[in-house]
Amino acid sequence: MSKKIKTYWVDEFGVKNYNTFYLLLVTLVVLYVIIALLSVPLVYFEANAEQANIKSYRDAFWVLQMSASTIGFGDYYPVTFEGRLIIAFMFYVGVGMVGFIGAQFVNKFVGFSDTNVKNRELRKQNAQILENNERLEKKVELLITQMSQLLNTEQKIVASEKDIIESEQAIIKTEKDIINKVK
Repeated sequence: MSKKIKTYWVDEFGVKNYNTFYLLLVTLVVLYVIIALLSVPLVYFEANAEQANIKSYRDAFWVLQMSASTIGFGDYYPVTFEGRLIIAFMFYVGVGMVGFIGAQFVNKFVGFSDTNVKNRELRKQNAQILENNERLEKKVELLITQMSQLLNTEQKIVASEKDIIESEQAIIKTEKDIINKVK
């Protein structure tokens, strides 16, 4: 039963999180494919040169591997301009790729700079803040509605009080008129 390597997973926020093992495997494969391919022209340029010490595909592969890792033992080295260009190219490519591999190992075992975890935590906090904001907005809308209702009720009460005052004034006037007629 073969088990397929899961290249990435999508978290609850829709962000792709790549499998570290997969990234390491792909990087190593790409690195060694580049080394294997560049070994051919390196042997072509170096094999027949005067004072050349890279005479076989195996020697070229070894030199490129050492230059990619920046070790460079010095047992094999290019003597032609073209060979030096290939080695220089491999050095820069190798520094990036080997550095990436090293960073993945350190991150996996030490894990002090796991930005995926920090980003997920920040996304969760942002989601909670947005949820709280929505609840607060609903509460504010409810308060505004209740205040409008209270204001309408208060306006009705003031209007009723005015009617009562007008009615009382009318009663007082009527009483005065009756008192004046009785006199």
